[in-house]
Amino acid sequence: MFKRTHNCGQLRTSHVGTSVILSGWVNTYRDQGKGLTFVDLRDREGLTQIVFNTGDAPPEVIEKARSLRREDVIAVRGDVRARTGGVNPKLPTGEIEVLAKDLEVLNSTNTPPILPDEYEAAKIAEEVRLKYRYIDLRRPQMQRTLRMRHEVARITRDYFHSHGFLEVETPLLIKTTPEGARDFIVPSRIYPGKWYALPQSPQIFKQILMVGGCERYFQLCKCLRDEDPRADRQAEFTQIDLEMSFVQRDDVLDIMGEFIRTLLQKVKGIDIGPPPRIGYMDAMNKYGSDKPDLRYELEITDISDLAARTDFGVFKNAIAKDKGVVRALRIPGGAEKITRKQLDGQYTDIAKSFKAGGLPVVKYGQNGFETGISKFLAPIAQELISKLALTSGDLVLFAADSWQIACKVLGELRRQVARDLKLVRENEWKCFWVVDFPMFQRDAEQNRWVSEHHPFTAPRADQLHLLDSDPGSCVSSSYDFVINGYETASGSIRIHRPEIQQKVFQILGITPEQQKIKFGFLLEALSYGAPPHGGLAFGFDRLIMLLTGTDNIRDVIAFPKTQNGVDLMTDAPGPVDEEQLKELCVKVEAEQK
Repeated sequence: MFKRTHNCGQLRTSHVGTSVILSGWVNTYRDQGKGLTFVDLRDREGLTQIVFNTGDAPPEVIEKARSLRREDVIAVRGDVRARTGGVNPKLPTGEIEVLAKDLEVLNSTNTPPILPDEYEAAKIAEEVRLKYRYIDLRRPQMQRTLRMRHEVARITRDYFHSHGFLEVETPLLIKTTPEGARDFIVPSRIYPGKWYALPQSPQIFKQILMVGGCERYFQLCKCLRDEDPRADRQAEFTQIDLEMSFVQRDDVLDIMGEFIRTLLQKVKGIDIGPPPRIGYMDAMNKYGSDKPDLRYELEITDISDLAARTDFGVFKNAIAKDKGVVRALRIPGGAEKITRKQLDGQYTDIAKSFKAGGLPVVKYGQNGFETGISKFLAPIAQELISKLALTSGDLVLFAADSWQIACKVLGELRRQVARDLKLVRENEWKCFWVVDFPMFQRDAEQNRWVSEHHPFTAPRADQLHLLDSDPGSCVSSSYDFVINGYETASGSIRIHRPEIQQKVFQILGITPEQQKIKFGFLLEALSYGAPPHGGLAFGFDRLIMLLTGTDNIRDVIAFPKTQNGVDLMTDAPGPVDEEQLKELCVKVEAEQK
């Protein structure tokens, strides 16, 4: 076999006259007749044009070249020369070509079911590309994405190494713990009837590392959650995970803010500056989301005080509720740009999907309020115009319900309006921290408290007393990092005192017996000199998704699952034979599909 001397993206005019050997895949093939054949040869670094010409290569080489087809794997020996048929400015190698002297066919392909061509890929169903992922991975965009993952991982390791972090691997077979999603569980053959869980995160282990004196830990780790996949989430994903001892919240935010700033400087060539901080309540009140996209200016305004003075039943009924509110979203120029069909259809459906009764709307024109609920606004017209800073041609959407529902409705409508009116400034990077989350949320269906983040999050130091008197008002020491409307990192200062941890477990309805079974080792570890500590985890796949400009996480994972959690290439999940189940002492009652 010929030994490659250069890659297919390397040759330039400075190599003219050099004898080279290239290897790769036949990207395109053009038989011009009369013994002249052109091949674009591709490897992960790029393309080089190869010329097979009678008189410059033996007849058997010319004949072999005429039998080539796309995606054959070949090696070519030849001489570099300046292009004779005109320069191709679209290729880095576009000023040269290789005049072939010899050819070795390393592997002839069957007719490929798909081709690794960007234009063709756009027309092929994602399921087909995932089934033949080994071909789809050859696409230049997929190769660039894999290179991006490698580069971000390298920058990450360099950054944390320079800041005194140790990379420590944590186990994949662990004990099941409640962390907000279902665990994937693994039966034990050695201990029949007992089960391991796959980690949703290394949360407990990185806290144990802090108790063990590691002080600064990080790893690029695999995490698994048995939850429904979606465009920006997979059941199997990668995190940049870290923990630090003897720190307060600002220490973590400073070092991690500098990390993301360094990453964006090196990968995208931009400087976002020190990321600002937004309080959870401010984010929800202004934008209806704890991960708002700030690349457009739409803001929500509370008008409960004004709405109470109208005779509109929807407003009055909402305000009469416990913690009921009326909130408004002004859409500049929306009266003409957003259609009645959108308002009555898609937008109203969004409101109802969050359990709102409907979507009150009004237009503001030169003659005042028009259509919608305009007749009810007369008593507050001038004050509402002033409060919302309305100008002629504006549209106003209202949400009248509990604070949470009103936030969710207008937060989602804010995103939809921005997409419909193309308000998003795509080339901007809006990065910031969201801080001061509530410690707990009330689960109405189960009538109990649940953690806003996870049960190991510490309350803010000045909020400790509320654990006993008013847990619903307690503010935690957690924080999220948001990039362009995506939560890309989440973390907190952790509970390091066992009595506080036990109190939080109690609030969450975890009995002392359950605490001992599920978390006995953690509580014991905390009782033997645990330092104050905190950390967070960046969603590595989501970060790559943003850096590459896609909105589909499957585009940035080498071997992803489908939207339904299936690996089409290997046909997983699949059945297990009866002998394996018997060995594991597992009996399947449901029919295997």
